Amino acid sequence: MVSAMKRVPAYFFQLASRREPVREWLKELDQADRKIIGEDIKDVEFSWPIGMPLCRNLGRGLWEIRSDLSHGRIARVLFCLHEGRMILLHGFIKKTQKTPAAAIDLAVNRMRDLT
Repeated sequence: MVSAMKRVPAYFFQLASRREPVREWLKELDQADRKIIGEDIKDVEFSWPIGMPLCRNLGRGLWEIRSDLSHGRIARVLFCLHEGRMILLHGFIKKTQKTPAAAIDLAVNRMRDLT
């Protein structure tokens, strides 16, 4: 019943090996950080379309969810929209001002695997 209210339900990208990299990354984080990121993902699911400061368009069909974590750290979850779903492609703790090109390239490559 809850998913009926979501505008874009979130799904984890799955590799051919059936691994889900974003789910695995989230499990490595502490509980407080997982909760913050999970709440931000939920906000996008229920409020789509949503813009800054929570969500930003990176171009090429790619979006980022911007999460502020404890101790001044920031996390990003890169996603795309595919068949009415938000597909979580890549997650990472951001260490520089600019989103690393390697992170964007990885997400774009995963996005191509969806079609």
